[in-house]
Amino acid sequence: MVVFVEQKYQELLNILPSVSRETMENLIQFESLIIQWNTHINLISAATVPFLWTRHILDSAQIYPLYSQCLHWCDFGSGGGFPAIVIAIFLKEKQKGHIDLVESNGKKVAFLRTVIAQLNLPATVHHCRIEDIYQKINAPEIITARGLASLDTLLQLTFPWLKQKTIALLQKGRDYAIEIENAYANWRFNLQKHQSKIDKNSVILEISHVRSCRG
Repeated sequence: MVVFVEQKYQELLNILPSVSRETMENLIQFESLIIQWNTHINLISAATVPFLWTRHILDSAQIYPLYSQCLHWCDFGSGGGFPAIVIAIFLKEKQKGHIDLVESNGKKVAFLRTVIAQLNLPATVHHCRIEDIYQKINAPEIITARGLASLDTLLQLTFPWLKQKTIALLQKGRDYAIEIENAYANWRFNLQKHQSKIDKNSVILEISHVRSCRG
């Protein structure tokens, strides 16, 4: 078991070279809570549970270094806490910063609040629809979303903030090029693609300065 945890720690260091042991312990605790709750709530696909560390935790961890200097994050459709809880754990180590989580499913909200309380994370869960978050908090520096919706739909959901100075970091799979092409029918935006360090077929789309092309 110790050897296995050490292997995970080394894999994490490949993404974030200066992560503390305490942060690693928090990630392991989060992993355990996911496995425990997933038997009652569909947080992640049962088929991906054996690959939880790589497929979900490390995949989420790679987002943080892109804008680790930013202090206010917001995650849309937080679900099982990816990438939001992972980012919150890194912000805890930094001892400053905060992430807001937006989730409409009550059972998942209960899970997220339990994790935040047990790990003492700098995070707040908002039990609401994405459309309602704009009246609840100020615009964040960074928006994240993972497996939530098509790029076109995400741009519509995030437009109130992305037309300003907020930046979106959106994780996308093998069909990302098609999603980008479809989104260009309705939007113009600055785009930078970051190759995933976990899945060669996936990317993180960094999007900013969004403009609508709709009449």
